[in-house]
Amino acid sequence: MSGLLTALTMGLTLLSGPAPMADGVATRQEARSMAVKAAAYLAANGADKAFLAFAAKGPPWHDRDLYVTVLDSKGIAVVRGNSPDLSGKSMVALKDADGEAFISEMVPVADVGWVSFKWQNPETKAVEPKVAYEIRVGGYIVGVGANAQ
Repeated sequence: MSGLLTALTMGLTLLSGPAPMADGVATRQEARSMAVKAAAYLAANGADKAFLAFAAKGPPWHDRDLYVTVLDSKGIAVVRGNSPDLSGKSMVALKDADGEAFISEMVPVADVGWVSFKWQNPETKAVEPKVAYEIRVGGYIVGVGANAQ
């Protein structure tokens, strides 16, 4: 766990500068940056405080089409930044627009990783190819998705 915290701290330091912004649509780099910051926030502040913060609308955990999601080790949604009604529900069988159970790729993430899927953009409502940067923090998987650019 200390190795993960060190990596998160280093990543946060490297990513704390301004990220390039696309109008209305976030980049992979911005998704990764938000995921790293969210994982560090969870590690530093604990689950109760972090989950309330991630669920609250607006910055810093909601930015255009970016939002934080948190799964537990069994694939239960703890925080669904854009769909709070899904919190507490199993996401393992959730399928993307192509019928792929992409959450089952997130649950086994041991450290960090990218997962690809197709999902509706909350801003444009169009189904788009997406990627999510997933980070394991203890018994949780913290992720943020963006267009697969």
